[in-house]
Amino acid sequence: MDERMVTGELQNEDSTVELSLRPTILNQYIGQKKVKDNLSIFIQAAKMREEPLDHVLLYGPPGLGKTTLAAIIANEMGVQFRSTSGPAIERSGDLAAILSSLEPGDVLFIDEVHRLPRSVEEILYPAMEDFFIDIVIGSGPSARSVQIDLPPFTLVGATTRAGLLSAPLRDRFGVLSRLEFYGTEELCDIVERTSEIFGAKITHEAAREIAGRSRGTPRIANRLLKRIRDISQVKGETEISLQTADEALDMLQVDEAGLDHIDHKLLTSIIDSFQGGPVGLDTIGATIGEESQTIEDVYEPYLLQIGFIQRTPRGRVVTPKAYQHFGIRKDDG
Repeated sequence: MDERMVTGELQNEDSTVELSLRPTILNQYIGQKKVKDNLSIFIQAAKMREEPLDHVLLYGPPGLGKTTLAAIIANEMGVQFRSTSGPAIERSGDLAAILSSLEPGDVLFIDEVHRLPRSVEEILYPAMEDFFIDIVIGSGPSARSVQIDLPPFTLVGATTRAGLLSAPLRDRFGVLSRLEFYGTEELCDIVERTSEIFGAKITHEAAREIAGRSRGTPRIANRLLKRIRDISQVKGETEISLQTADEALDMLQVDEAGLDHIDHKLLTSIIDSFQGGPVGLDTIGATIGEESQTIEDVYEPYLLQIGFIQRTPRGRVVTPKAYQHFGIRKDDG
């Protein structure tokens, strides 16, 4: 897959920067009001009962703040935050080691929880429900099962693909919270906050322009701001201006709707080669040189959100709104 400025997926350079930008309490966290309001009540109730918070599932597109919220939950509860990911837990023994090292009330965050191996997932069921795990020691006739008691803990799972979670695992989460794409005003606040942390001044107009092209995703907004800050600094500006933001975004091939060259390639190929659709994912993938799974997971969510494509039983269709964006009459497609 081509390197993209406007992907919500975490990139190598994002990790260290994101840690410094993340809020630590709910009041600092911008956006996702419904999710925040619910979590605030559940956290307050759990603390009043002096119990761990119920297990939490956070789901939604990448880059919206699931990891940040998980860390905030631990901080608000006043407990340790332990973090891992589904692909990193390959064997049941790996999970047993993590769970047995937890202190009472700790928050265990598992990113990409839908990618847990099935054998590991089955060990997680009694751990989540009754706070114990069964470990089989040895093999063959001499094999025996040992039950290990666990301290009460909170599992926070995060996934971009909630539909891939097995029903037994999903049912064991007491709090299910979907994170939605951000509005322009919320993203503008995030850009201005990030600029302040970076020690870089920015005009409100420039911050709003970046926000409008960030595909509703804070991670993308912060990534674009970093590159625009570089260009502004080289130009000798003391404050990031709207003109510099516009020039930089054009240079980065991010248009006014937040689409980049790959989005353009995807949409125009459907218009030019398939008269706007319907066309199947595999065919689109073969046409633009991408895997159909990548198109569905990475490119499609935002294009669906802004109404540029539609899913139909016969395949994907480009909408009149997309034709208008490209200045193409539908009869010309």
